[in-house]
Amino acid sequence: MATVELHNVSRHFVTDSGVVPAVTAINLVVKEGEFLCVVGPSGCGKSTLLNLIAGFERPDAGKVLVDGVEVATPGPERFVIFQEPALFPWLNVRQNVAFGLKIAGLPQSEQEGRVNELLQLVQLSRFADAWIHELSGGMKQRVALARALALDPAILLMDEPFAALDAQTRDLLHEELERIWQRTGKTIVFVTHNVREAVRLGTRVILMSPHGEGIRREYPVELPRGRFLEDVSVVRIAAVIRDDLRREAMLPREES
Repeated sequence: MATVELHNVSRHFVTDSGVVPAVTAINLVVKEGEFLCVVGPSGCGKSTLLNLIAGFERPDAGKVLVDGVEVATPGPERFVIFQEPALFPWLNVRQNVAFGLKIAGLPQSEQEGRVNELLQLVQLSRFADAWIHELSGGMKQRVALARALALDPAILLMDEPFAALDAQTRDLLHEELERIWQRTGKTIVFVTHNVREAVRLGTRVILMSPHGEGIRREYPVELPRGRFLEDVSVVRIAAVIRDDLRREAMLPREES
């Protein structure tokens, strides 16, 4: 487990039309073992926030810290799971999960034990020798999750990993991810456009402002686990966030 801190972090990009802020003056602490969900309108900097924590990008101002150490590059304690699972099609399920362990030089016997454990964790043991093209979208994301867990990162950074899935598969993976989070105690930062998904999964939801202006509001989610997207309490909290999101997205920049 690990703590993530962002201190007055800003990041901008230079385009043909000028300087465009991606995130501005963000101050945020993600507690050890927290499941933080990030929502906001398109272009508000959600993915940039993940990239800064991952070390894929460097801030133009401020600092990103993991357990008090400044993030300068990607590191094994942080693993990113994208919307597309980016698996290796020339490797089967078992080989994909073992890829990082092989690169790390783990002995073969230990690799096999770890892979078997992870496949059982994501309920894919029966498909260990299947090829990637033989899997459904939800199964591919399970493989991606197992591969992420293989090297035991302290932090999982998830960028809309379930956005392309059908509703039934998404619901199953919500249960799967929640179970794994409770079992492992990992720190998770989860970006989504789906507000109810954020409330369903998160211990806290942050709403990012449009135009890269940073974090506008935070919502603690103090609901018991085993919640569902259709639960009245989930729908109620999501409605509050959605109303705030709608107002934020409609405000002129100078009034936001």
